[in-house]
Amino acid sequence: VRLVESGGGRVQTGGSLRLSCKFSDGTFELYSMGWFRQTPEKEREFVAATSYSDGSTYYADSVKGRFTISRDNSQNMVYLQMENVKAEDTAVYFCNADLSSGEKSLRAGTEYDVWGQGIQVTVSS
Repeated sequence: VRLVESGGGRVQTGGSLRLSCKFSDGTFELYSMGWFRQTPEKEREFVAATSYSDGSTYYADSVKGRFTISRDNSQNMVYLQMENVKAEDTAVYFCNADLSSGEKSLRAGTEYDVWGQGIQVTVSS
């Protein structure tokens, strides 16, 4: 399985940005998909996930109501729509593919998952 993120860059505070992740070399429908982020000061943290089994979505409290995760099974794509971004959203964002479907596992993100290379998002005032 290979994941490639795109759509990152610089955005102003309060603006919007959409991250995309292309999934290849595997069966997309068997994977739950998620987004994590990391800064130099913090460990990688969970942002959002969508379960392959029933389409349930999960969000970190810090992004709930502002970010939306979605997937397109016909295109093997997963998206993260970011609205009303804040300075604290600045980070490297990683796409994640997980064979499990439970919320606890999806929020955890482990070395058994598949990870993209990461893409920078910078929010500036």
